[in-house]
Amino acid sequence: MAYFHVYILSIIFSLILLSNGVFHEEISDIQAMNLRSQKTSHLHFYFHDIQGGKHPSAIKIVSPGGGGIYGFGKTFMCDDALTIGPNASSEVIGRAQGIYAMASQSEPVLLMTMIFEFTQGKYNGSSISILGRNPFMRDVREMPIVGGTGLFRFARGYALAHTFWFDVNTGDAIVEYNVFVQHY
Repeated sequence: MAYFHVYILSIIFSLILLSNGVFHEEISDIQAMNLRSQKTSHLHFYFHDIQGGKHPSAIKIVSPGGGGIYGFGKTFMCDDALTIGPNASSEVIGRAQGIYAMASQSEPVLLMTMIFEFTQGKYNGSSISILGRNPFMRDVREMPIVGGTGLFRFARGYALAHTFWFDVNTGDAIVEYNVFVQHY
């Protein structure tokens, strides 16, 4: 019986809010999202992280002294090309913009805070956000998708990263990404 009273009170409260126009737009947006079906999209692209040469796409912004064998604390800012193929001449479909840093004192692990912004195709103007741990010496790494914009609003999912090519002298890398993102 108490549950019924709480239920009735919540309905009355909702009607009062709706009748006054308070939060009406927000509630309508949520209801509209619930009416649409959720989709899962698979994205495949290559991330070109270039630290060497005259025009690097990633630069070191923090380099603490005595960073240990793995460079604990080294931090990089990037604005990397996302392409449909592994070659630098492949069509650019977006940019990876963000920060990655050496986050472990005992193993090669990056903390990735990254936005993948898409500038071509059906996802043009949309982005996904990744925040996670990247043990980059492993063959395949999994990182969570924590949000998105545009067509990826309310996104969630995961990204699988695989190093396609790495130059130990310059730090340049091409990373293949397979991304599985749920969105409306």
